[in-house]
Amino acid sequence: MQRVGTLIATKPKRILGLTALVTLFAVIALFRISFNADVASFLTEGNERGEAFAALQDKYETADPVNVVLSLQDDATFADRDALLALLELRTDISGLASVASVASIVPEINPIDGSQITAETIAALPDAVLTRLTDSPLTELLLSEDGSDTLLLVVPTDDGIDLAGAIGEIQAPTGTEITVAGNPAIYAAIIDILSLFLLAIPPAVIVLLIGTFYANIGERRLSVLALVPALLGSLWTFGFISGIGTKIDIVTVIVPIFVLVMGSADGLHFVTHYQDVAAETADPIERVTSTLREVGIPMILTTVSTAVGFLSLLATDIGPIRQLGTFAAIGIVFAGIISFFSLPALLVQVGVGPATKQPLIGHRLTDGLRWLVLRRWSAPALVAIVAIFATIFIPRLGVDSDPLFMFSSDDEVRLAFDKTEELFGGGTPLVGEFAFDQSNPQASLLEVQAAEADLESLPGVRAVFSAIDIVAALPPETGTAALTGQADLPVGDLISEDGLRFLLLPSNFTSDDLRGWLDFVDERSEVTIITGLPVLWDEMARLIIGAQVWSVVTALALVAILLFATYRRLRPTLVALIPLILTIAALLGFIAASGIQLNLITAVASSIVIGVGIDYAIHFVAAIDHARADGPGYVLRAIDRAGRPIVANALGIAIALTALLFSPLRPHHHISGIMWVSMTVAALSALVVIPALLPREGIEEHPADTEPPESS
Repeated sequence: MQRVGTLIATKPKRILGLTALVTLFAVIALFRISFNADVASFLTEGNERGEAFAALQDKYETADPVNVVLSLQDDATFADRDALLALLELRTDISGLASVASVASIVPEINPIDGSQITAETIAALPDAVLTRLTDSPLTELLLSEDGSDTLLLVVPTDDGIDLAGAIGEIQAPTGTEITVAGNPAIYAAIIDILSLFLLAIPPAVIVLLIGTFYANIGERRLSVLALVPALLGSLWTFGFISGIGTKIDIVTVIVPIFVLVMGSADGLHFVTHYQDVAAETADPIERVTSTLREVGIPMILTTVSTAVGFLSLLATDIGPIRQLGTFAAIGIVFAGIISFFSLPALLVQVGVGPATKQPLIGHRLTDGLRWLVLRRWSAPALVAIVAIFATIFIPRLGVDSDPLFMFSSDDEVRLAFDKTEELFGGGTPLVGEFAFDQSNPQASLLEVQAAEADLESLPGVRAVFSAIDIVAALPPETGTAALTGQADLPVGDLISEDGLRFLLLPSNFTSDDLRGWLDFVDERSEVTIITGLPVLWDEMARLIIGAQVWSVVTALALVAILLFATYRRLRPTLVALIPLILTIAALLGFIAASGIQLNLITAVASSIVIGVGIDYAIHFVAAIDHARADGPGYVLRAIDRAGRPIVANALGIAIALTALLFSPLRPHHHISGIMWVSMTVAALSALVVIPALLPREGIEEHPADTEPPESS
């Protein structure tokens, strides 16, 4: 460390200049930032069911529809002339928007009686007896509620529909009506707004909370800010890297800069805290940097690698967004580690940081409390027993969240819109499928499809099945033939291909068992080639998330164990460092189950992250013990005086900083906040209490020199 310390202390401006240059490139790259709001893309990449869903959409050249519910007030129904005029007005307004391919409603575009275009004047002029026949079509059962006061319009976009969903939401509802917008494009439009809001509000809140926590540990405002510089720049570099290579930000990767900010702050805090202690002993900047690196340099390298390994373990999963999060977060942690090792010491030298001038808020009381726990040997087995009992009771209750709207809270407008659509029409987003159809023998094939559709519709959890044959049966023979051969447009998008008929399945209060029954039906009946859609994909995602949880934890533990053994070259210190980590994982999984939080795309990554971060405390504490061992018995107590405060401060910093996620519009972010409070508390406490219990008793023998903690602590 002597050469590195000398280089940093003698050439700080060059190091800081290079740091500033890289930061400038990162800032420039941020101007290329873009968002991916398509949640379904998470489910279509890398698994068989997802790829089948994407292939079906490509085959029929169709996009997810925007579902628009028009609700009447004052007990009116769509049997009334004024209600039909209001529906026609809304359909006309929607049809005039950009990127609208078709709009399906209970009012046809063409009068089935004379073939003329249906307009407001047509409806106004029709006799009452004829008016009731106007909505007598196969679509009426699909698009009209049971009491007749709500109707559904299926708006098929020409593209992803995000802008279209937003534009429909801005349309003024006709007098006496209310508009509700649902469907996947509505989700994506809401997520775009959420991602923008998240990046504007959450990172600043995290920074403020981190600085406040660091100030309580360091006692000086300037140093508290300087300690955060590596994590702040590491986060900025990471986001610049993501934007620079053209990767879009989604609901998973949006949390990467937060993780880098919080997890990458540990090394900066440790370095600044120890630098202060050394500064009280010498005024030589070279000696200050060298001595600090000699004490915490290797632990900083190890913790950077171990935290990155925790994130990289997510590559063992089969879920693309989770792998992407793991990759980018690991890169960010490495960025923060490099800045902590080189740029931060150079910055401290350049600004002339000296010894501590104020007492930190977290000082003697903290170290005294830790000493008290360590001296009572029963505290470690008590902690182990409590965690073991808690985990044994609750871990078997772990569940997976298969809700497609898992990211929205129960009172969010998006969820309320979907709940209303599901209650009235059987799902905010219908399932889709395909019947096999033989164009060379259409009549016989139609009979087979009709029988299969009837059988499918009779299955539990199915409200209705709708396909081209339901429309064709109600059309004049010539028009029906044209529709079956693809020569006539249908109001619900492209439903016919050379060898198949696309259908919509509207569910109603279905269960996972019902869904699997539908999939079994596909396997048993040759007339049905596929049933897919978001419910099917999320059911598949539940399976993948369980696998992701198991493999990422196993991989992370294995990689960290290899890293520790390669460093210590002995089995005992490796196992000693791993035991607090295993306790933390047990407490984490038990808390997730006990609190009712379920595993999903975001919470499933918590275990691997905690492994990468939680091992840091054991590494720093073991390093402090080894450093203090040379001065004889009582080395554990001296290590607590030296490393206990920054370890606890970092654990509190992570937990407190991630409290900012409670302000996030995304519900899983709230869960991450609670998860990290429990994990970091257990990780720090188990490292500082359990590790001493595994060492010889001489480590906690009190001597006169050890009874008073150092002044800087």
